[in-house]
Amino acid sequence: MLVKVHVTTVNRTDCGFRAAEPFFVRLLTGLRRPRRTILGSEFAGVVEEVGGRVTSFEVGDDVFGFSEWRFGAHAEYLSMPDDGSLATMPANVTYEQAAPSTEGSHYAMSMIRKAKIGRGQDVMVYGATGAIGSAAVQLLKSFGVTVTAVCDTKHLELVRGLGADRAIDYTTEDFTKDAQRYDAVMDAVGKSSFGRCKPLLKPRGIYLSSDLGPLSLNPILGLVTPLLGGKRVMFPIPRKYLQEEVRFFQRMIASEAFKPVIDRRYPLDRIIEAYRYVETGQKVGNVVITLDP
Repeated sequence: MLVKVHVTTVNRTDCGFRAAEPFFVRLLTGLRRPRRTILGSEFAGVVEEVGGRVTSFEVGDDVFGFSEWRFGAHAEYLSMPDDGSLATMPANVTYEQAAPSTEGSHYAMSMIRKAKIGRGQDVMVYGATGAIGSAAVQLLKSFGVTVTAVCDTKHLELVRGLGADRAIDYTTEDFTKDAQRYDAVMDAVGKSSFGRCKPLLKPRGIYLSSDLGPLSLNPILGLVTPLLGGKRVMFPIPRKYLQEEVRFFQRMIASEAFKPVIDRRYPLDRIIEAYRYVETGQKVGNVVITLDP
């Protein structure tokens, strides 16, 4: 089907693939030249045309989704298969609310699933204001988890508003010296380490990170530490993005159990500025790109 894109986003995935950071992504994107010349993985828009084998969507449907590995959402039109990672938009949700609901939340859910985090557990989210962290706080709360969020001073009220039971200001205190012990510590920005966070964990606690970590050790620690017993590292590799997951987020945003945080908005002709801002590592939640005049 052909989707007319109304809103897309610029996220860490787009920036990483554009700049080849880490460099091994060149193996996926092309060594000499990009295999995908148009980036953009998240989108919201309207179905303009459908092929003969499309049965789940109709022309005029408002849809949102995730163009995993295909990219292409940083353009006015995007083609998607009928069984692709997209769903119809809830009636009470705008394009700007729907578009940023699939990428950060996908990686947050990958961590939650991998560690089998559930009701009654205690979890710390470090970097609770990014796309992954802000989604993680909300998703964890919806699953009955007690959440401690770590952020800077100016965003304490934001994370409390997302549902965090406690908020720690890392600019005024060392969060690694917190007296509470956790079933899991989720590093949603990849700026800490297992060594620093290990004292925070319960005897069988789990450290998860969205990044490779210092010296790219997290994947190795994810293989070694479970063999040793006790506290361990998990480095979740997100599963293939299935249509059923987009439908899960469809229900979450329809019920307002999950509201993507939006930092800045740019028109498509200022997308370079958007990339530069995201690459500062200072964004809060998501940066959206609007394609409507």
